[in-house]
Amino acid sequence: MEIRLNKFLSEAGVCSRREADRLIESGKVTVDGKRAETGMKITESQVVCVGKKEIRPKNKNEMVLLAVNKPVGIVCTEEKREKNNIINFLKYPTRVTYIGRLDKDSEGLLLMTNNGDIINKMMRSGNQHEKEYKVTVNKPITPEFIEKMANGVPILDTVTRKCKVEMIGKYKFRIILTQGLNRQIRRMCEYLGYKVTKLERVRVMNIELGSLKPGEYRKVTDAEIAELYELIKNSSNETVIPVEE
Repeated sequence: MEIRLNKFLSEAGVCSRREADRLIESGKVTVDGKRAETGMKITESQVVCVGKKEIRPKNKNEMVLLAVNKPVGIVCTEEKREKNNIINFLKYPTRVTYIGRLDKDSEGLLLMTNNGDIINKMMRSGNQHEKEYKVTVNKPITPEFIEKMANGVPILDTVTRKCKVEMIGKYKFRIILTQGLNRQIRRMCEYLGYKVTKLERVRVMNIELGSLKPGEYRKVTDAEIAELYELIKNSSNETVIPVEE
């Protein structure tokens, strides 16, 4: 049975399919000793290497899914030249990668897994899965600010999708997004004349940060994983163009 090379690499826990394509294009992946090609298919009998490391298929029952409280200053990258990268910080004994980045200056819930195949289903904007944040800003929040944040803000040549926003303190609000534009919350606040002083992600879909302290992590429970799979069962791996309401 043949399988696409990028899917094989993602299911083996190396990275997401998109990142696998980048690895293949850069010439770092070989199949039976020969440079791999983008889009190629392989069989189970073939030897796949990333650099000098042979990649073996993982048993899907061995999936690792971690909930991590990423501290400020840790960078969501696998770039070894970045000394504060999340992989070095976590030092998890098996190979895991992150599901959706958090900015260096942001903190809170970061999910990490050895199953790259679920990453796109969870994080693609078109699938409209929720991510919840608590945000502190530099001046008092007004009802007008909450209304404008909820109804969409023009940033990055688009208008942000309508979202749920709730004031929870004089300088603090809760926001639930279903998209993930670059530095979205910070850009939205800046457009409205506010500066973010603290940004913490507290939930991704059904998985919550809970009482984890910065730098701590836990394994996501079987019950949480079962609920997660139910939530993503109709989600696409590919880019989804949502139908506007």
